[in-house]
Amino acid sequence: MTELISIEALSATFSTVRCELKDGVGYLILNRPEVHNAFDELMISEMTQAINAFAHERDCALMVLKSAGKHFSAGADLNWMRKQAAMDFEDNLKDARELANLMDTLDRFPKPSIALVGGAAYGGALGLICCCDIALATPAASFCLSEVKLGLIPAVISPYVVRAMGNRASRRYMLTAERFDAVKALELQVVSELAEDLEAAAAPIIALLKANSPQGMAWCKTLLTRLQSGVIDEHTRDYTSERIARIRVSDEGQEGLNAFFDKRAPAWVADKDKTRG
Repeated sequence: MTELISIEALSATFSTVRCELKDGVGYLILNRPEVHNAFDELMISEMTQAINAFAHERDCALMVLKSAGKHFSAGADLNWMRKQAAMDFEDNLKDARELANLMDTLDRFPKPSIALVGGAAYGGALGLICCCDIALATPAASFCLSEVKLGLIPAVISPYVVRAMGNRASRRYMLTAERFDAVKALELQVVSELAEDLEAAAAPIIALLKANSPQGMAWCKTLLTRLQSGVIDEHTRDYTSERIARIRVSDEGQEGLNAFFDKRAPAWVADKDKTRG
């Protein structure tokens, strides 16, 4: 109860996002529908705080990132951009590092993350989507990397977008700043599934994730981050061998193996069933 209250208490201090914890799922909701959920320095700070809170919340098995209103996010807030234009280099650098920290915090979130995308997802919003493990979008969703139209570049989000889309597609869409639809986003692996009802589409995925080992999923995310360069050498072999050996002898690894052999639910599932009962 105390941990749930702490999430609620934190959410009560926010003005641009909402946090909810329901049945083991943490919901981070972008909550500026009046400006199409465009983000500024305050929203960046509040999102970072919320992600960190869910990361440390024992009762949170995964996080869903979604938005209030019609659009996922229009990208950077216009008033925030006006302030940036008046800043000197040092202040701009500090400002950019806060956004970079948000993307890194979301990308390294130690639990599964799912983005639910409806309406427009422009500019930095694509960074948020590409930092999540899974992204679902409505067929009517639209996407755009619009920075070059303003004489800028999608610098901070580029590592995550390029990882998702690939370098070739990133060259096209970052240089043309053209809009692309949800079908193209699916083809480019920006999103993994299209659905009219995002909550309904997410439900079976959430059920699958909640049945899995929390430690196993966290270690999988670390493993994938380590391997994303694609290099397979002696260091890679040593690292992957050490990881599987380490998790086999861990408490949760032992519990999972023994539960399988005993034909019973592992503790992380059984404990949740007891709580619901």
